[in-house]
Amino acid sequence: MGKITFSDWDFADEIKTKEDVVGTLEAVIELAIQEDDPEYLLKAIGDIARSKGMAQLARELSLDRSSLYKSLSPAGNPSFFTIAKVMDNLGFKLSFKQKISA
Repeated sequence: MGKITFSDWDFADEIKTKEDVVGTLEAVIELAIQEDDPEYLLKAIGDIARSKGMAQLARELSLDRSSLYKSLSPAGNPSFFTIAKVMDNLGFKLSFKQKISA
């Protein structure tokens, strides 16, 4: 039997459209709330940023690339303003809507 090899899979490679971004964020926000764990959201935003290119994003935001990586890592602690700037640069706006109770 031949040797089995695995390649590294990166979710950032799967994010190709704005619909992919919206679907990912909507699912991850729900999961982060259910699990009471904001790391899900930070990881997703980091993946989305990497799908565009972290170096390019950092340049456009006038930020240091390594600082942006660290900030958007699951262990990061970005400010709301940093997240809003990243999402704005990626072509999205943050908005809120009223929760519909059943």
